[in-house]
Amino acid sequence: MDIKIHSVHFDADVKLLDFTMQKVGKLGQFSDDIINAEVFLRLENAQDMENKIAEIKINMPGNNLFAKKQGKSFEEAVDLSAEAVRRQIRKHKEKYKKA
Repeated sequence: MDIKIHSVHFDADVKLLDFTMQKVGKLGQFSDDIINAEVFLRLENAQDMENKIAEIKINMPGNNLFAKKQGKSFEEAVDLSAEAVRRQIRKHKEKYKKA
């Protein structure tokens, strides 16, 4: 699976990139159909502490999955987004089996 990480308006450090690659890479365990993944890490200009946003877009044959989550840290936002995409992959597989 090809994973591309985009950090918008900031430079992500190596630890964050490794963490993101690891979390998104684990999604490949749930489906062999995943073609590639794109991750967007953004800083929102809000005054509250939860201003880190992670968006994960997964391309699969016949379907694209997307999750956008916000958190206090990028790690938390990536973790929440990856979990949301994992649930979507499960639902997609269940529908595919029934059809």
